[in-house]
Amino acid sequence: MTIAHRKKRIKRIKMNINRMLESIKQNPDFEKVGMVLCHNGVVRATSRNGRRVDGLRVTVDHPGLEQIVSRQKQKPGIFDIQVEIAENRDLAVGEDVMLLAVAGDIRENVIAVLAETLDLIKTTVTAKTEYFVD
Repeated sequence: MTIAHRKKRIKRIKMNINRMLESIKQNPDFEKVGMVLCHNGVVRATSRNGRRVDGLRVTVDHPGLEQIVSRQKQKPGIFDIQVEIAENRDLAVGEDVMLLAVAGDIRENVIAVLAETLDLIKTTVTAKTEYFVD
C-alpha cells in the first residue's frame, strides 16, 4: 500500500501558515517587526540522489528543538520564531513537512536566523525516513 493510499484512511490536521502568522502578530513586540520570513518544506517526489520517493516520515527531538528555538530567539533583532513539524506520520509527495516562521526587525537579521534555524533543525533534531517507489 502506498503512502497516498494510507493517508486517505486517516483524517489529518493540516498545518496552517496563516494560523502561525496570526500567532506571531499577537506578540506584544510585533510593532517592532519589519519582516516575517516563512519556510514551507514539502515532500519532494525524488530524494537528493534522484531516487523516486513515495513519501516520508519525520521524527523530532523536542527538547533539542526547544533549545534551538530558545537560542535563536536571543539573536539580535529577533522577536519571535514559530515552528511546526508534521512528525510521526506517513506523508505523501506534496504534503507539508515543516513550517518555520521568523519575525524580526530587519531583513539581514531575519534571513540569517531563518537559514541558521532551518539548518540546525534539519541537521540536529529531526530525522526522516524516505519511502521509495520500487
